[in-house]
Amino acid sequence: MNLTTPRIFVAATEQNVGKTTTCLGLYAGLRATLPRIGFIKPVGQRFVEVAGKRIDEDSVLIQQTFGTEIPIEDMSPIAVEPDFTRRYINHANHDALVRRIQHSFDRAAWEKDFVIIEGTGHAGVGSVFDLSNAKVASLLHSKVVLVTPGGIGRPIDEAVLNKALFDREGVEVLGVVINKVRPDKYEQTLEFGRRGLERLGIELLGVLPEVPLLLKPTLWEICERIRGHFLIGEQSGRVSVSQIVVGAMSSSNLRKYLKPEVVVVTPGDREDVILACASDQAKGRSVAGLILSEGLQPHETVLNMIRTMGLPIMVSELDTFTIASRIHSMTIKTLPGDHSKIDRIQSLIGEHFNLGRLRELLGLETLSAAADQ
Repeated sequence: MNLTTPRIFVAATEQNVGKTTTCLGLYAGLRATLPRIGFIKPVGQRFVEVAGKRIDEDSVLIQQTFGTEIPIEDMSPIAVEPDFTRRYINHANHDALVRRIQHSFDRAAWEKDFVIIEGTGHAGVGSVFDLSNAKVASLLHSKVVLVTPGGIGRPIDEAVLNKALFDREGVEVLGVVINKVRPDKYEQTLEFGRRGLERLGIELLGVLPEVPLLLKPTLWEICERIRGHFLIGEQSGRVSVSQIVVGAMSSSNLRKYLKPEVVVVTPGDREDVILACASDQAKGRSVAGLILSEGLQPHETVLNMIRTMGLPIMVSELDTFTIASRIHSMTIKTLPGDHSKIDRIQSLIGEHFNLGRLRELLGLETLSAAADQ
């Protein structure tokens, strides 16, 4: 197995706290001095179909954003399908999984200056099939950066807990990134987070402020979440949404809630609500889109009128309450082609992550200097 290419394992203290955001930003920030960067997510839990193979969606994001010259199946060697754990418990195939990960890492690291390894959840995730994040980091001989949610007490407690498991596997945690910090708490978190971690022998490598854009789903994400389809306006699928309004009121009362980044959810037979949204769209007071619940659609004459106004409309078989609940509980992900989000992530890491210190800790400054000579 490749032991020479420098690497970092990006782990987290829990799900959905910003591992992919950190990986994407690190990739962009490091390639200024290390132009050939590899990427691998050894164990993935959220996957998409690519050429008939189940590939972790974060690997697809990195490949499509940066054009990595790595076979996509090697960037995502193990996809944890719904029955994966049961099959493993019945017929453990640990050695085969280890060989697959090592082989894929070697291909991801081939002729690369550096490799970013993305973990899955906290340090113990994957223990049920003997491939916890801590074990995978050890298997790949990688040091670790931990990503934690915003705050002071909670991220420090969780960092110490996760570090203990990495320590047990002989894996060094280089430092911590505190993510999604409220702007009004930023300076406080930066000061006391640093001091609190230093007391425990852990370095703070960055504090990333909460960015509203990264917390907003797009119409495409919403449509998938509600098991719907676009009736009109699929080309507007990348529009961001910040508020859901249930159109269960009169059209005159509804109008005060109509503004950009609002999605209105209403049964498809409420033609008064639909026409109110459409007429405001025609007057330039646009909403992000409209969701018709319970599979109902307005009369074809109404639809023909709306088509000329550019109002995106989705239809779902789910009821209004279920649609609203599903949207509010969504996990927001950055998707390939979300250029505004990707650009913001890159600038976020550049401004608030100590890339210079990470290079020092990994010995990359020496590597970069040697490459320049």
